[in-house]
Amino acid sequence: MTGYVLRRAGGALIVLFLLSVLVYLLFYVAPGDPATLACGPRCNAEQIRQVREQLNLGEPLPTQYLHFLQGIVAGRDYSTGTGVLHCPAPCFGLSYRNDQPVTELLAARLPVTASLAFGAMVLWLLLGVGTGLLSALRRGGITERVLTVLTLAGTATPVFITGLLLLMIFCAALQWLPFPSYVPLSEDPEQWAWNLLLPWTTLALLESAKYARLTRSSTLETLAEDHIRTFRAYGVRERSVIGRHALRGALPPVIALNAVDLGTMFGGAMLTETLFGLPGLGQLLVQSVRTVDLPVVVAAVLGIGAAVVLANAVADVLYALADRRVALR
Repeated sequence: MTGYVLRRAGGALIVLFLLSVLVYLLFYVAPGDPATLACGPRCNAEQIRQVREQLNLGEPLPTQYLHFLQGIVAGRDYSTGTGVLHCPAPCFGLSYRNDQPVTELLAARLPVTASLAFGAMVLWLLLGVGTGLLSALRRGGITERVLTVLTLAGTATPVFITGLLLLMIFCAALQWLPFPSYVPLSEDPEQWAWNLLLPWTTLALLESAKYARLTRSSTLETLAEDHIRTFRAYGVRERSVIGRHALRGALPPVIALNAVDLGTMFGGAMLTETLFGLPGLGQLLVQSVRTVDLPVVVAAVLGIGAAVVLANAVADVLYALADRRVALR
């Protein structure tokens, strides 16, 4: 098992390195002047020259990339014209819109997105796995048909429609919940949860439909296997058969899908963050694209990509724990 974990960690590092190369080529080597894009449309020639000097754009391409990688791994120094500013690792440069280190901007937004992603994940797993398991155990009955219709409706309904309906019902009409505004967990855990309940539910209703269908199909496939029939033939209690054997066999694909969804949620929830006014990473990425704040866009894309890669690596390890045969391959 240790060897498998080390192999997955090494593979994740290689993918992260290739991702950094791809992002650098895409944003700094693609057609166009990176200094002009990074500085913005209001910069004069002198400011563009300073940006080009900060980004080391006059040096050979491999050297430029090494400076970029050095900033991420060990930090780097930037000339401000009147002195030298040290940017600690991971350093993605300075935002030319806010004149702040990019890492500070990302760090300020990360708790919001993390709160949204992890809270929604708990809800969509509870709803999706529970609904899919119940649907598999009630196969052919009215319960399965009702749950199938609900999951199809959840998959087909756009997130902004669900969010607006929840806002109108629970905030405007019934006034059971406040209009969402992010409250840090460290300040008031109760208000943190109440204000994020609607965004969590909006994402969970959409995502849980996939997990319900996946759990149902995986459970039915597992229940049809020979060892499940053997357990039942020996008189093992049905609760034990379902909980200890069938569900465990159905969980690995759910774990793999959940890792991808959780990783992409760090950048893919921008519509939900915008709808509910949550100042997260997705909203920051949208604002940075509009203002052509290149260092922030690069950092956000790399951060989202790294979240997906690391989430998949963790999922592979959890997959191996659920099915030890994976680690032996």
